[in-house]
Amino acid sequence: MSELDLPDFDPKATRKAVRRGLVKTASLVLAGLLALTLVLVVAPILVQKSGGREDRVYDVYGTAFKMYNPGYRVVLGECCDTTPWSSSLPLSASQLRAYGGFYSRVEVPYKITTNLFGGLEHLPLGNEANTAVSSALSMVGHKSPIGKDHAREVLAGLPKSMRVMALVEFNQPATAEQLVTFGKTYQTCPERIVYEARPGSVPITFASIMWDRTPVPQKSGSCYDTPPDVLAEFRSWDKILLDSDAADLRAFDLTLERVRKAAKDGLAYAYIDQGVPVEHLRKLLEDPRVRGVGLIDATFDIVRF
Repeated sequence: MSELDLPDFDPKATRKAVRRGLVKTASLVLAGLLALTLVLVVAPILVQKSGGREDRVYDVYGTAFKMYNPGYRVVLGECCDTTPWSSSLPLSASQLRAYGGFYSRVEVPYKITTNLFGGLEHLPLGNEANTAVSSALSMVGHKSPIGKDHAREVLAGLPKSMRVMALVEFNQPATAEQLVTFGKTYQTCPERIVYEARPGSVPITFASIMWDRTPVPQKSGSCYDTPPDVLAEFRSWDKILLDSDAADLRAFDLTLERVRKAAKDGLAYAYIDQGVPVEHLRKLLEDPRVRGVGLIDATFDIVRF
């Protein structure tokens, strides 16, 4: 066969070559799509789960959300529900009520959501909720304190064994030890402790096990013995905060400076007791250390009354 002679056309070989080309092209396209999927779907999820990011969401955001909503009992779910574009911490919340009554606790589901870049989406509840607790807290440090006379008048018409959720404000901030002594004297439980005065706005309030993974061991004993443990937990949480958390904390109506000052000072400007008997509240109302008492909720025990 000379150089100018062309080989005979082989249809079978040609079909095989075309098929091989199609298979190779399809394989390359599939490989490209798979790589693109990994970049657009899997990689963002891995990024959101890496570097302890989920732990930060649970520890920092979860606790800050509880501080943002002092009028609610908040229960955190498992962290986190992650998509390629966001990560969410599920939780449930129910409004605080006075202990011991006949009522149904309605827990409503919510979530804290961060986008792919770590920014917080709109937060539920908070200042928009405008609960009776947040309204009472906003009066702490106000130039016109919650009136004692009004509290006396209301308490005079209630059975002495009825339980009341009340905010007790001091004339001078108390140390944790002083708060223990005060609680023991009047058999009252400082369950949610107010660590700053912020008239017109909700102040920093902390409670026992507000940080779910607190390193502070929970001791058994009377409820009035807890203020030192609450303060220790608050200070432990403060220590995990980073300067980079400042922007996110503002979304929870907090600032790093306020949190650090309140934790360092450790002074109780007021506290909330969710179930103090009326007879005990009448007595502590006359204590000169008490600036005012806000009556938030009362419970009526059908069996008892």
